[in-house]
Amino acid sequence: MSIQFENIARRAGADGKVNALEVQAMRRECWPDGRISQDEAEAIFALNRQLSERGTEWTDFFVEALGEYVLNQRAPLGYVDQENADWLMAQIDADGKLGSMAELELLVRVFERAQNVPVALKEYAEKQIEKAVLEGTGPTRCGGELEAGNVNETEARLLRRAIFAPASERPAAVGRGEAEMLFRIKDATIGGNNSPEWKRLFVQGVANYLQGYSDANAQISRERAAELQAFMAETNHGVGSFLMRMGKSSPNVFGTVFGKRDNGPSRAEGVAAAHEVTSSEQDWLDAKINADGKIDEYEQALLDFLAEE
Repeated sequence: MSIQFENIARRAGADGKVNALEVQAMRRECWPDGRISQDEAEAIFALNRQLSERGTEWTDFFVEALGEYVLNQRAPLGYVDQENADWLMAQIDADGKLGSMAELELLVRVFERAQNVPVALKEYAEKQIEKAVLEGTGPTRCGGELEAGNVNETEARLLRRAIFAPASERPAAVGRGEAEMLFRIKDATIGGNNSPEWKRLFVQGVANYLQGYSDANAQISRERAAELQAFMAETNHGVGSFLMRMGKSSPNVFGTVFGKRDNGPSRAEGVAAAHEVTSSEQDWLDAKINADGKIDEYEQALLDFLAEE
């Protein structure tokens, strides 16, 4: 970490503000080689905790710089290892709370950009996002405000980004934990001044869990990704370069060379099977709806949607 970066961070922390020019200077000092060191990443987090005002320029820098550090400082790129996940959670929890919208946006960005993240980080992010939607207040990065006690359009958009992110519980689809979160938020805000977008998300999200298709191969572990990357990089016998050349020249060549094998149901069959609500899914839904002995407007909208489908 350069002396110049330390000086800028010290001045900004002293008055609780960081202006656009200071952010530009930090970008120059922090990113001259396209990499963020751990010292710099921790200094950025520390400065964020000191700020009383966080403008768009600062939030953009915070999210981009720390997203780069978490996602792309270790091979294979785009995969968050357990050490980095633990580091990220510890930094956010350093003051005992999700301290700012910048931290929330960072979590969502990691899930939007990552190929996969450890399960512990998935569970942690789910809890933090739920708490922010239910209790958070203040401006968001992309306009709009967080409001406690209800789900407004801004919060519904944030939830949608999180639960459908590539690295979420179920890639590009909604998992059971996320569906249960939607039910908890619905129950907590049932009497609030909620946005129509929230009802739409609740219905679509829970229905997606019950009927949506998710490719089981869309996420692989970081360890498996590292093995595949190492294999493709192996050039001692020309294997990696050979496969890469073959793949680029003819995308279907591997089926021709190695022969096609039965991979089980086709994607179309998988989609059709996923669309059918299983008995265990039906039991789950019945338990959720019958929990308070009545059907509210959100649950009725969900049931109507499923009936039409």
